[in-house]
Amino acid sequence: MEREVIQSVGFRNIKEDGKITGFQMKIRLPYYRGIFLSQLRPGTLFVDGERFEKEEIIWNIDGEDYTYEEMKSDYKTHWAVTKPAVIKVKKAGGLSQGYHDLIYGFCFTSSYMPPIMQDTLDPDSESDIFLPEFGHHVNKRRLLIV
Repeated sequence: MEREVIQSVGFRNIKEDGKITGFQMKIRLPYYRGIFLSQLRPGTLFVDGERFEKEEIIWNIDGEDYTYEEMKSDYKTHWAVTKPAVIKVKKAGGLSQGYHDLIYGFCFTSSYMPPIMQDTLDPDSESDIFLPEFGHHVNKRRLLIV
C-alpha cells in the first residue's frame, strides 16, 4: 500500500452489464490497528467539486459491501490495517478520462480517546488537533482515470 490514505491503485470506473454505472477508489486505514465498522464515521466525498454524501457511498471490506446504515451497527466486521477498503459510488457514466481531484475524510472512535475529543470530530473538516493516525484528517489526492 501507498503512504497516502487515498490509494492510486484501484481508482477506476465500475462497469456492470456492459454499462459504466459509477466509480471506485481504494483507501487505507491510517491507524496502527484495525477497527470495527461501527467505529467508522464516514464523511462526504468530493470529486472535482461534485458532492457525494455518506449515504450514497458503499464501503467494500474484504469483498463485502456495506452501506453507512449497515456500518453504524456492525460491531463484528473488522477492517484490518493491512487491507484497503474499496469506496464505491453510483454515478451514471462514471467519471471521464483524465485527472480528478478527490477530497475525502473519515474518522473513527477509539476506546482510549476521551469522548469529549471524539464528539467534536467532523470527518468533513480538519480537526483543531491534527491526529492523522486516528483517521481525523481530510484526505486530498489528484488521480487519473484512463
